[in-house]
Amino acid sequence: MKPDIKGLDDIVLFVNEFYYKVQHDDLIGPVFNGVIKDWTPHLERMYQFWNAALFSVPGFKGNPFAKHASLRINQTHFDRWLLLFNETIDANFEGEMAMDTKKRAALMAALFVSKLNHMGGPGTVLV
Repeated sequence: MKPDIKGLDDIVLFVNEFYYKVQHDDLIGPVFNGVIKDWTPHLERMYQFWNAALFSVPGFKGNPFAKHASLRINQTHFDRWLLLFNETIDANFEGEMAMDTKKRAALMAALFVSKLNHMGGPGTVLV
């Protein structure tokens, strides 16, 4: 039986593993690698983000959507992002918090796609 997500150490584990997959993915890797030159600050922000989202720990400030609004991304990119995310969670964890984490990621992806579709600006090529 795998453990459930219990705190920051678990978040660091899944964020590091997930973004390793992202960096090496043939579809979304080029998008992320094209805008993130130094991964350390990004990973640290993601630890803060997920710690705030899952455990209500203060420390994350920012607007995640704004960072994605100008990228040339579409539903296919978010589908891959979610697939890699869920694979990472499922490989390491099981339980109520693991399920909640995957649910939150799915809701975030759906919200971002909806907002990008609504914007329809020059940075988006949505299908």
